Amino acid sequence: KDVPKTLVFRLAKYRNTFSEGEVIPERVITRPPSAELAPDQKDEDSLPGYDVLDQILNLYVERDFSADAIVAEGFERVDVERVIRLVDINEYKRRQAPIGVRITERGFGKDRRYPITNGWKSGK
Repeated sequence: KDVPKTLVFRLAKYRNTFSEGEVIPERVITRPPSAELAPDQKDEDSLPGYDVLDQILNLYVERDFSADAIVAEGFERVDVERVIRLVDINEYKRRQAPIGVRITERGFGKDRRYPITNGWKSGK
């Protein structure tokens, strides 16, 4: 639930080093990620690359940085605001999901709660 995509890719490559053949096919690891909601859709068509996305998510979710603080770290404001908005408006999905293994210090779930029943939005 809270494993960043860049770590998923590294773990998959690492796992493949422990066997003679590929356990996880290379094409799965290198295929452009997609939610597969539309033909030929790729995640990077609407999101920053995972190297940037994972850093923004870490700063926002794990370290409680504000949008301004994340931008001050060198990220594009448009990317930061989009990622934060998507994290916040999708809180209800995380509440509906079953409990999962937590990898990071502060995974989604009891460690982080965001209002879902009103129109509250974080300030800038």
